[in-house]
Amino acid sequence: MTNDDLPIGRRVARWRVRRSMTQQMLADRLRRSKSWVDKVERGVRTLDRYSVIQELAHALRVDPEVLLGQQPSTPAGTPDGVDDIRAALARYDVPPAPAQTPEELRRQIGYAWLSYQHAHYGQLVRVLPGLLDAVQGVRSAEVLVPAYRITSSLLVKLGEADLAWLAADRAMATAADDPALAATAAISVCQALRAAGRDRLALAASLAAANRVRPQRSAGEWAVGGTLLVQAALAAAGSGDHHRAGELTDRAAGVAAHLRGYDDTHRTNFGPIAVDLARVVVAAQRGDADAALHGHSGVVRRETWRRLPAEYRGAYLVDVARAYLQVGDLRGAARALVDADSVAPAEVRCRPLARTVIAEVARAQPAPAGVARLATLVGLTR
Repeated sequence: MTNDDLPIGRRVARWRVRRSMTQQMLADRLRRSKSWVDKVERGVRTLDRYSVIQELAHALRVDPEVLLGQQPSTPAGTPDGVDDIRAALARYDVPPAPAQTPEELRRQIGYAWLSYQHAHYGQLVRVLPGLLDAVQGVRSAEVLVPAYRITSSLLVKLGEADLAWLAADRAMATAADDPALAATAAISVCQALRAAGRDRLALAASLAAANRVRPQRSAGEWAVGGTLLVQAALAAAGSGDHHRAGELTDRAAGVAAHLRGYDDTHRTNFGPIAVDLARVVVAAQRGDADAALHGHSGVVRRETWRRLPAEYRGAYLVDVARAYLQVGDLRGAARALVDADSVAPAEVRCRPLARTVIAEVARAQPAPAGVARLATLVGLTR
């Protein structure tokens, strides 16, 4: 068995031994129990949270990708395999009952989310068709909704907005009367609509879903409501309603201020940092370059910025690059693109949206530093 084939718990154990650490020493660094470390290494406890793997990697002084057994290099170009995802979504016959149990499928979905959060889109596009076939045989909303959500999120990245909307709509239909699942599915609907340039529809959908979330629910569900408000703010900004965008980010900030230490079961990455990132994008879209630049330079210096998944940071930086381009700040756009490539290469090298921004910035004479290299990497010519 190669290192790439090892379960993640075995990789944790190997790196702990290489660092001459006992289980108790690692537990102390993580502020957890020795029993927790032992269960992780034996595979009894599943590691399906990005933040936990990041903490382990930091304690073991390795990159999270090492623990995940993934290669950091990212080729340029949109990954092949979208047609296979389309075929899986177009399957209307009832698949046979899967060999995996619902718990095993939830574990696979957890690892798929981790691949997404690390921006390993090429790997994920190969995994999703089989995963979709398997979960559609289970017919469990708790399994289907997150599977459709991650499919929609990936398709947004790959520039397949209409197909992303289909997957998100499947998530909404599957969630049915479950308010928590429906709210999470609504996030994907809004993201897909925004990617399709339907900002007004995204605004209406996100506000309707956010208004159904009540503060008496769990902190995780309340965070979903905050995420919907952020989506609504970005949609409002995209449709030119900048006053409303500001009001919505303020509402989201109020939600974030009351959330501390919740378990991000719905993988929203919501919190004060998410709201402040949205403020930067909103400021740039309304043409306030000074406010955007000031906000951006401050937010990326925070510790909470570094704790965000690579995908989240890379996507934000691409959005910032596009916003700077819209206000004519080519240097700001170039800096954001170069930073995005260093954080999450697939965000720049695989996304059609990023290629469009690179092409626009590279037309400058001379092209800003770093952008000419990116243009070459993604196969663009000036």
